[in-house]
Amino acid sequence: VGSSGHVLLQTVCPAAGEHPLQYNYTFWYSRRTPTRPASSLSYEQNIRQIGTVASVEQFWRFYSHLVRPGDLSGHSDFHLFKEGIKPMWEVPVLLLHGGKWIIRLRKGLASRFWENIILAMLGEQFMVGEEICGAVVSIRFQEDILSIWNRTSNDQTTTSRIRDTLRRVLNLPANTIMEYKTHNDSLRDNSSFRNTKISL
Repeated sequence: VGSSGHVLLQTVCPAAGEHPLQYNYTFWYSRRTPTRPASSLSYEQNIRQIGTVASVEQFWRFYSHLVRPGDLSGHSDFHLFKEGIKPMWEVPVLLLHGGKWIIRLRKGLASRFWENIILAMLGEQFMVGEEICGAVVSIRFQEDILSIWNRTSNDQTTTSRIRDTLRRVLNLPANTIMEYKTHNDSLRDNSSFRNTKISL
């Protein structure tokens, strides 16, 4: 990781004849034992980069070999972020102004919702320029949590458009509770690593 918090790039390119994505994306995986005290350091030690894709074809080859979120056990997370951004809200590119929409799901919905949200992200359906940083699905014991991270938390037009697109692509009921949280708030909340409501 570079001093700015960006991951040092190892460029992945589309092969001849493949359909390039607008941005390269990197898959990450993290797993934590909930009984252990959590910290930013332990989180960074537990997150693993598992691959980067640059085309539609590369994505499907990679994705088809991944375990579905609903089949994960324990306290696990999948992250899909633009190449070059590590999914930690302490890194400067995210901490200064960023935030995330959070959707809490009952068990059994995570795999379908995760696929829908990342396909919308890869397909640039959010229509907010470079605002989207990535998405996270968090598997927990009582519920699962989806979040999508963006760069500018104080841009209400952008955050509203992301919310509305999430409602549409996930076909969320009108009464679905969605929470927006800035990364600064997450960092200030000392319990954020233990409270499943705002866990990554």
